[in-house]
Amino acid sequence: MTDWQAVFVGFVVITVGGIVGLAFPGLGQLTAGLLGGFVAGYLAGGSLASGFWHGLLAGALGGLIGGLLVWVAVSVVGLTLGPVGAGLGTVVGASIFVVAAVVAIIMALESAIAGAVGAALSN
Repeated sequence: MTDWQAVFVGFVVITVGGIVGLAFPGLGQLTAGLLGGFVAGYLAGGSLASGFWHGLLAGALGGLIGGLLVWVAVSVVGLTLGPVGAGLGTVVGASIFVVAAVVAIIMALESAIAGAVGAALSN
């Protein structure tokens, strides 16, 4: 059974860590994923598989929602530039979302591993 509270707390840690991690591009985001996955796994407890699952969900949620927000922001900025800017903003935003989805997969995998470690340490 999924402990959505643990996933949500892990997601919040990833989000806050990602914002703070903007000062350290790349490394900051990876660290945020590790911390959030660890927290989700630790709070969920149980087996390694449970920690893996909760870390995976927290990491995937953090990466996809972040990518979606960037896509929307770029599209809205494009709207201010008129019809041509709106089309260009949407295409560029969609490209950014695809890249963000790949990053979300990487973040989900690292968060899942950290979640398994967190679950192991919670017992």
